[in-house]
Amino acid sequence: MTADKPFRPAQFTEHKLICSILDGTYPPGTALPSERKLADQFGVTRPTIREALQRLAGQGWITIRHGKPTQVNNYWETGGLQLLGTMARHSEVLPESFIIYLLELRGILTPPIARQAVKNEPSLIYDKLADRKKLKNTPEAFTEFDWQLQQLMARYSGNPVYPMILNDFASIFKTMGILYFIEKDARQASLAYYDNLQHAIEKKHFEIIENVVRKAMQKSIEIWTRLKIS
Repeated sequence: MTADKPFRPAQFTEHKLICSILDGTYPPGTALPSERKLADQFGVTRPTIREALQRLAGQGWITIRHGKPTQVNNYWETGGLQLLGTMARHSEVLPESFIIYLLELRGILTPPIARQAVKNEPSLIYDKLADRKKLKNTPEAFTEFDWQLQQLMARYSGNPVYPMILNDFASIFKTMGILYFIEKDARQASLAYYDNLQHAIEKKHFEIIENVVRKAMQKSIEIWTRLKIS
């Protein structure tokens, strides 16, 4: 909730319920309390609870069973892209493993996306990479630059679904990105990645684009894993 854009009661309740599911208060396979108890817990009316539960059921978080307690679903098995995007917007209560899963997914998707983007618009990607020379040495600047590069590659990949998928992860990327780029090693690794990618485009070595990106994505997983262990 923010001061300039507060949640409506149903949105607030939906947010609190999702947090309670993700933080293990109501883990998959368990039953939610009754509408009356939830209304008391969150300080809202029962119709508000009912609206929030209907929205969660529509997303796949829960199963409403008439005459029986509402069941929390195993969202890892039953969820889809909408639910995944919602999870990404609740980074404060996500398990540490979720970030690794996202990075692994990025490592699979980004190399072919980058290859197609470079094939379609090499000059645009090259010019964006050249902007790194003006990049301020701050976590915020690196996070924004990296996000813009990913958006650009998704946009010019030729597949309009890629930008839509990426958009769902804007908030978690920008939150986690700043934590990641606090580390000097992370900034240096990204600069090396940008250098290698720009060099491959300049020399028209388009056949190695995927490998350059894949190695960079794997390096980011290694750095993030080390950060969370230390």
